[in-house]
Amino acid sequence: MTLASPALLAVGLLVALALGCGVIAVSRRRAAALAAAGVAGPGRARQAGVWLTIAGIAVLAIAVAGPAASLPVPRASGTVILAMDVSNSMGAKDVAPDRLAAAQRAARSFVAAQPSSIDIGVVAFEEGALITDRPASDHAEANAAIAQLRASGGTSLGSAIITALSAITGKAIAVGRNGTVPSIGYWPSATIVIFSDGQDEGRAGATSTATAVAEKAGVRIDTVGVGTTAGTTVDVDGYHLFTALDPGALTSIARATRGTYYPVSDAGELDRIASTIKLRLTVTSRPLPLAGAFIALALVLLAAGAVHTVVRSGRVI
Repeated sequence: MTLASPALLAVGLLVALALGCGVIAVSRRRAAALAAAGVAGPGRARQAGVWLTIAGIAVLAIAVAGPAASLPVPRASGTVILAMDVSNSMGAKDVAPDRLAAAQRAARSFVAAQPSSIDIGVVAFEEGALITDRPASDHAEANAAIAQLRASGGTSLGSAIITALSAITGKAIAVGRNGTVPSIGYWPSATIVIFSDGQDEGRAGATSTATAVAEKAGVRIDTVGVGTTAGTTVDVDGYHLFTALDPGALTSIARATRGTYYPVSDAGELDRIASTIKLRLTVTSRPLPLAGAFIALALVLLAAGAVHTVVRSGRVI
């Protein structure tokens, strides 16, 4: 149990202690005076009302101090990382108004469909990847991160997966020079959703290595293909570059991790992803105010003390 104002508790208990000492002192003087006069003193039962009143004051002091207890509350939760491709090819307009805008629209629709029990984070990737919003139950932060994305650079799906795994585990994950990675544990309650045109320009083998890490960790990867297989050209630094959707690369990643590939035209199907996430049971501590209970107990003791005093002596105090 914690107290908001321990000083108030100390003051209240000192008052109750002082009253108790006063009652004892008065009782002793009265008993001594009656004994000297040869008169038998009153039994201790007559003082019960006074002690009940003092006990009520002591309990009231505890209530004033603002007591609270930590109540363990179980919560089913999962984690979803939205990995957003922000490479230059995402500026292509074969999907209106362009690939990146279409991906952002689909991502926002997905976020809106998720319950508060799902923590959502955002990773932006091109040649490298950056965590722009760590997993949290506040979905407004994820939407804000999605809205700020801008296209630039190339594409590395391997970097996207590794950085998404770092966001899930809360620690940096790096692939060794020989392609080895450290064990990251088992995270079946986490899902990565990649929004990309699938054009992978990363280091050879990087994507397959990253996918293997996710599969071993039990992390499901769903992919969303943004663009058309017919393709189009995009202007990059004065050059006209041809770009087209590569569904094969995205499908391969999804299948390897028991995920699903979705064309962006079927973004509405993304709502089903939530039902495939294996929620984990976590326990969080929630403060439970106890002042009301102590006040109620204090009132009972004070009332009992008053009733006892009236019944035994005919006086209120």
